[in-house]
Amino acid sequence: MAKLLRRKHPQNDLFICDILDATPKDDIASMEHPFFSLSKNPDKEIRRYEHNGEYIEIAPSAYGMATIFDKDILIFAISQIIAKINLGEEPSQIIQFSAYDLLVSINRGTDGRTYERLKTSFQRLKGTTITTCIITGGKEETEGFSLIDNWKIIRETPKGRMEGLEIKLSNWLYNAILAKEVLNLSPDYFRLSKPLERRIYELCRKHCGHQKVWSIGLEKLHKKTGTKDTIRNFRGVIKEIIESDNLPEYKITFDKDKKDKLIVRPRIAVVNEPKTDHKPRLKPQTYENASKILRPHGMDKYTVEAEWLQWIEGKESPNNPDGAFIGFCKMQVAHLLK
Repeated sequence: MAKLLRRKHPQNDLFICDILDATPKDDIASMEHPFFSLSKNPDKEIRRYEHNGEYIEIAPSAYGMATIFDKDILIFAISQIIAKINLGEEPSQIIQFSAYDLLVSINRGTDGRTYERLKTSFQRLKGTTITTCIITGGKEETEGFSLIDNWKIIRETPKGRMEGLEIKLSNWLYNAILAKEVLNLSPDYFRLSKPLERRIYELCRKHCGHQKVWSIGLEKLHKKTGTKDTIRNFRGVIKEIIESDNLPEYKITFDKDKKDKLIVRPRIAVVNEPKTDHKPRLKPQTYENASKILRPHGMDKYTVEAEWLQWIEGKESPNNPDGAFIGFCKMQVAHLLK
């Protein structure tokens, strides 16, 4: 049973680059549609998907189709741009950053092989061509484009390591970012080791959000993920994902009455159904204090809050819930550093 990948850089901020908003962000359109391959082997098959009058055709290059792990680079770039906008700075379609900062931010190793694999990721992102009719930024576009227009290694050390990188995002993706058609992701997204787990988390985040419940049929989920598995094998993999229960923020179960229907609930909503009366209300300042404690170690305040609520379930409510939660945050960091 797959477990979450360990945090490879617990001492570092989630994003080391000079930005204050450390929350990973993803564009809504690629969360809805299966732009990225779930295969860990080169995927060179052209695909076409149709849904609600929109269509997507994805054509790989000789390097294969861009994978859901290649997408981490785009999430990093989107997060940087949104952070600059939020700070009142002028955004740019061209982004420069260090390879080390990128790798640390997306929970990757920093050895030579990892740097080399980055080159292949850029080649797949540039080479994968998408022909689509999807509305972004209030405009309907039917065109072909790559996920990034260009990429460049600005500096490379004698040992072959990339130090400075530059990418230019496609007009389509950049328009979506400027229109703020993005959603926050849990930092633990980068710890999911299975491609299908990542894809299902995206769909849960897009469709369930903070609703109490979201349901979807197995066949429809099968189509939305873009998996090549048969529906029978897909059902088996979904059962494994349910058993491992690794998805950040969301819990998935099969509907008791309809075997091919899945029920998704936010984890905070799940722990909000305890035998006790209700969850303690925390002050806004408490969340800010929690972020200061947790963020340097790559931990998310809402994920830790869900764990805390589960931990106090069935116990006597604390007299000072704000102090109790901050104490729990410090305890989680202490456990991480052991």
